Amino acid sequence: MKHWLYALLAFVITVPAQAQLTSTANFVRDNYQKTEYKIPMRDGTKLHTTVYVPKDASVTVKYPFMIQRTCYSVAPYGPDTYPAQVGPSGTLMRDKFIFVYQDVRGRWASEGTWTNMTPTVTDQQPVVAAKGKKKVTKPTSITLVDESSDTYDTIEWLLKNIPNNNGRVGQWGISYPGFYTIAGAVAAHPALKASSPQAPISDFFFDDFHHNGAFIQAYLFTYPVFGVQHPQPTTQAWYNNDFINTKSKDGFQWQLDLGPLKNVDKYYKDNFYWQETVNHPNYDEFWQKRSIIPHLKNIRHAMMTVGGWFDAEDLPGPLNIYKTVEKNNPGIYNTLVMGPFGHGRWSHETGHTLHSNVYFGDSIATFYQRNIEAKFFTHFLKGAGDGKTGLPEAYLFNTGRNEWKTFDKWPAANAQSMQFFLASNGKLAQQAGNAYSEFVSDPMKPVPYTEDITTTQGFTPFNYMSEDQRFAGRRPDVLTFQTDVLTDDLTLGGEIMAKLKVSTTGTDADWVVKLIDVYPPDEPNHPYMPNKNITLGNYQQMVRSEVMRGRFRNSFEKPEPFKPGEVTDVNFRLQDVLHTFKKGHRVMIQVQSTWFPLIDRNPQTYVDNIFKADEKDFQKATHRVYDSSVIEVQVLK
Repeated sequence: MKHWLYALLAFVITVPAQAQLTSTANFVRDNYQKTEYKIPMRDGTKLHTTVYVPKDASVTVKYPFMIQRTCYSVAPYGPDTYPAQVGPSGTLMRDKFIFVYQDVRGRWASEGTWTNMTPTVTDQQPVVAAKGKKKVTKPTSITLVDESSDTYDTIEWLLKNIPNNNGRVGQWGISYPGFYTIAGAVAAHPALKASSPQAPISDFFFDDFHHNGAFIQAYLFTYPVFGVQHPQPTTQAWYNNDFINTKSKDGFQWQLDLGPLKNVDKYYKDNFYWQETVNHPNYDEFWQKRSIIPHLKNIRHAMMTVGGWFDAEDLPGPLNIYKTVEKNNPGIYNTLVMGPFGHGRWSHETGHTLHSNVYFGDSIATFYQRNIEAKFFTHFLKGAGDGKTGLPEAYLFNTGRNEWKTFDKWPAANAQSMQFFLASNGKLAQQAGNAYSEFVSDPMKPVPYTEDITTTQGFTPFNYMSEDQRFAGRRPDVLTFQTDVLTDDLTLGGEIMAKLKVSTTGTDADWVVKLIDVYPPDEPNHPYMPNKNITLGNYQQMVRSEVMRGRFRNSFEKPEPFKPGEVTDVNFRLQDVLHTFKKGHRVMIQVQSTWFPLIDRNPQTYVDNIFKADEKDFQKATHRVYDSSVIEVQVLK
């Protein structure tokens, strides 16, 4: 069981966590009173909720609420067991709030039925009164419950039943709890004053389990957590981890030996989420109604969305949520924070801040916690709440210069467009040519997404987001294009769009584009290199990457095959970037068609449902990338 819990903690960093059950929590125990409740929702379902109230709370000393709702357990359970920390940081814990943790429906000690990415149904408009004043309408139908209504009902109960509160509520959460945070911001309770969705999931077809329709096969080991209903409220894990306890230490080989995805059924025949994944290969109504993006309107309270530039799980979520909130809710306090972190790693300090082999500086998580996060929540929950926080619209870390930068708009107003054409001579050119590059893609010998075998059987991927790409670029089935050595710094800041002109001898194909920073040959190693076998001279640091499943090039709802040999447009967006390519470095683009086992193997023979493809469907194909293919970036002068 310990192995499984540690894997879960690697998937999402959240406190309190089960690994802290036996921790000595002197500060929390000495300064907070813990009480557990079963809070009834409007349909009668009772949700297990743990409340930590500062012991000095009184009629003259009142505190705001800080809520985290989670599917990962609010352990430790029991009124006399305390976690090592409460709240998103030690700073806020010591500043004292009423911290509230809740198991969502169908999870752990709560009643109800578990649903992945609960569809939002209580997306109601504010009522406009006769004198022009707006008041929030409380959703009333007991048949319409979702994470928004559960958050509303929880806040209503807390305000009425927990004494010595100041009437203000904030919420935060990382990863799946980040989704619950943004869902709770929809049709929000009037007392909700500040929300911080962090590494939030926004849409499972584009975050986490899929990327542009390609299945993230590296997530296979997570399905027991998400696809097994608990028969009744419990404080013990009810799912088993047999699938993850394979004999092989080589996850790449194990996944390859597994064969087509239809063979996963022998492990997950009774896993409801796996069956949903298999039976909904396209972006149909099942997935569409689970997206939070269409519901991000009529938000009235302050928002601070947080993400990591090297988040292998939820990089699209924070960027898409921030931009959608900004577009749909003009005039509200809405900020974006992006740091040099992997998934949720801003929640705890590591001292030296690294991702893979790249060093970004010291105490960066502490800077974020004290100078950004604490300012945000303190201002809106304890302070004036007028939006004058002293924080910028966007607080973003430049991963090439290793420094925080502030913006009053993102993407920046002064960003200029620049194009890199993929020339057949291996150059990134400024003009389109009339030739092509080609390679043979063999799904039986796919390109690995990492050369670190020790990470390929983890709960989810992590290091590959900034990993050295020399191992891939030296393969014949990976195309490489690069600039000459830069004579000046080049800062890419903003959005990235890949517009490929391609053809294939097959009838389906995936297209992977990677943006890479190539270090000079004499780049010295930094003092904290985690891998002593890596040298930073000529290091090819992946800065950004994305995949497009070719069948979805025109529609995610209605896939279609390629016509063999026909030049075809494949356009897709990579996630935003803020990275300075320094003088003496090069900009590189790599293009490939397999990326295993990060994504599943495309058979390259069109079939209606790749999850049900047979071994015979997997065929070699020759792919061409034409010189008129272009990567569009934004440059900051």
